Amino acid sequence: MYFRSRAPLRIGLAGGGTDVSPYSDIYGGAILNATISLYAHANIELSDDNKITLRAFDRGEEEVFDWDTALPVNGKLDLLKGVYNRIQKDYGISNCKGLKLSTFVDAPAGSGLGTSSTLVVAILGAFVEMLKLPLGDYDIAHYAYEIERNDLKLAGGKQDQYAATFGGVNFMEFSKDDKVIVNPLRIRQEYLTELENNLVLYFTATSRESAAIIKEQQKNVTQQNEKSIEAMHQLKEQAWQMKEALLKGKLHEIGNILDYGFQQKRNMAHNISNDMIEKIYSETKKAGATGGKISGAGGGGFMTFYCPGNSRYKVIEALQSLGGVVKPYQITSHGLTTWTIN
Repeated sequence: MYFRSRAPLRIGLAGGGTDVSPYSDIYGGAILNATISLYAHANIELSDDNKITLRAFDRGEEEVFDWDTALPVNGKLDLLKGVYNRIQKDYGISNCKGLKLSTFVDAPAGSGLGTSSTLVVAILGAFVEMLKLPLGDYDIAHYAYEIERNDLKLAGGKQDQYAATFGGVNFMEFSKDDKVIVNPLRIRQEYLTELENNLVLYFTATSRESAAIIKEQQKNVTQQNEKSIEAMHQLKEQAWQMKEALLKGKLHEIGNILDYGFQQKRNMAHNISNDMIEKIYSETKKAGATGGKISGAGGGGFMTFYCPGNSRYKVIEALQSLGGVVKPYQITSHGLTTWTIN
């Protein structure tokens, strides 16, 4: 018997970084994001060998343990172990004598599309399906956040877990005590289709460790770095501007809104941008893009560019000469999906 799940990765459109504590706790954060047709997949297969087998097929990693209620968190397959350990602690797994947990993610770790958090959501989804746990969308998203931030001590924000669980285009608000409100946006289909047509997704062929950038961002808030905090204030305002543009069909404004966010995000922490990113951004602007965004914490990974009219084709041509990969995608309306195969 197989218990399967998949959860969509996301592209951030505005407000990135304002979901990270302590900024969101002190000032409140706002983010607008959209899930896309790239996924984190998880699969649990029951066995009777008294073993726990963990496999990450995309990373070529595997570990096998004797059946136990807790697995060692040691830097290898920790996301899989973290979810397993928490599920065992809170609910117990007594309906089998062994299991094989396998995962695959459609984008590299550190790519800025929320891969780690989305993977945690997908793994949780497989266990929820297997154990028939009475958890709603908010429960699963918050549970994933707790496992990453509290159990595994991984630095990061709050948006990815909620995007992966809920799916679609969402305006999210964050406040103290880990309070999150997800507002699904009812965008007219022609606006959404045009947005999808005009947004080019590009992998820079580099990945990065987001934790160092996020920790510096957190430090800047704690130490009251005015330049960094003001940048976050402006990015929060950007999220409201993006929301209005999408709902009212003011798509001609989106490039400028993204460009403004790109300028502000540089001021949040060092290493968010670099010479490679600046060159890529400059070349796409020359080719006709009106704005763009570094995905996730920055430093590498994916970037998105808004290309009005027919400029996407010249932008793609320019990007293909820079060593990365333009990635096809669609904006999705569904979040975490789970199912059982006998």
